[in-house]
Amino acid sequence: MCLGFAVSEIESRHRRVQRVVVGIYLGIPLVLLVVVAWISTAGSPVAWVACVVPAGMLVFGWVLRRRHRYLPQSWAGIGVGFGALSGLYVTLCPLAVGVWWPVWLALPGLLLGIVAGGSLARYAERVLLVPVLPELADTPYELIFRLRGLQLTAVLLGADSVTIQSRRVLRSQAVADLARTYPLSAITGVFEVALSGVERLRFPIAMPHPPVVTEGPAVIVQASGDDWVLPTNQASTLIEMLNRRRSIA
Repeated sequence: MCLGFAVSEIESRHRRVQRVVVGIYLGIPLVLLVVVAWISTAGSPVAWVACVVPAGMLVFGWVLRRRHRYLPQSWAGIGVGFGALSGLYVTLCPLAVGVWWPVWLALPGLLLGIVAGGSLARYAERVLLVPVLPELADTPYELIFRLRGLQLTAVLLGADSVTIQSRRVLRSQAVADLARTYPLSAITGVFEVALSGVERLRFPIAMPHPPVVTEGPAVIVQASGDDWVLPTNQASTLIEMLNRRRSIA
């Protein structure tokens, strides 16, 4: 599937988004590495061993960035993970040079890192998707459409597949039951409908919370003999993007 960036607005968004993604995957560990190296200069040569962790994060981020650059679902996990580890590590690293008082800041540092990393990921997603432009269907990005009345559930429109996915809430929930994916070539029909709010919808995946059917637009997706009724306020946009991607799949 050959996808490109033919529209100037899309090109601008792409550049802005990728700068933030680089900041998440490479910038966070690089800043941590610089800070840890600066702290290590105050100690013995052994203290430089502390640089192994941020250096490892930097290599890990370099590898993952190439895999995740078009996957907004992955940005939040890496942002929160790198942010949390950085916030915690920078308060514990001074122990290597005999400074103890920053340990009391470990929990605030952890929370600050989580907020900072998560905020960067959410900002990148907003830059990409707000407002949603039909031309995004011509890019390699996985597009996210969150469903109305279905907590923690979304439609993921990939370059060559469509997935309805929920997040795991209970350990007893099997991961395989929380997502269903169909190749775009398996989709036989896409229609917009209006829900009155009294329908009883059935979903092909396990739902983390009981669905609340509300009045409003929805999309019917027919694929491999299954019908999905997906409540979303962006029904017309989802249909247009899905059809565009089907046409070039």
